[in-house]
Amino acid sequence: MVNDIINDATQRMKKALEAMKHDLARIRTGRAHISLLEHVTVNYYGNHVPIAQASTVSVLDARTLGITPWDRTMIPELEKAILNSDLGLNPVTAGNVIRVPLPALTEDRRKELTKVVRSEAEKSRVAIRNIRRDANHHLKELSKEKDITEDEERRGEEQVQKLTDSHIKDVDRLVSEKEKELMEI
Repeated sequence: MVNDIINDATQRMKKALEAMKHDLARIRTGRAHISLLEHVTVNYYGNHVPIAQASTVSVLDARTLGITPWDRTMIPELEKAILNSDLGLNPVTAGNVIRVPLPALTEDRRKELTKVVRSEAEKSRVAIRNIRRDANHHLKELSKEKDITEDEERRGEEQVQKLTDSHIKDVDRLVSEKEKELMEI
């Protein structure tokens, strides 16, 4: 029973960490990366789909993304979707390829993005702590109902705390990597 609670907490903490990684990937650094456009949707024959489902997105160089639509008639729709996104990017069409140059980030914008990264990290830490609280609550209930001993409860809580500490260290590591990446020029 204790192992089930710990395994559940482990899986949930891993999911919280993955969600944070996904959110951090959307934060634009000075470098081109295809995940920047993941959340941008385009009207593709009446359906709103992610850009990657209507075209091929690639990194042309360190500061330029290339988008090759599968259908030439989609070029205006793709441009409009990128312009209307919250990324502040200006696509340039060159034949069948849409080039998306990433402008250099200003110092103020880098600092703002650092605050956003820290905010995302705090959300993840809170989520991980909530998972710890839930796991400890389940352990206490099992102990009250005499399904496990007090020693098993205490050992389970210690394992959950170690798990929590480990995942919070991972969050801190991801944040420091992202901040370092943001401050690079």
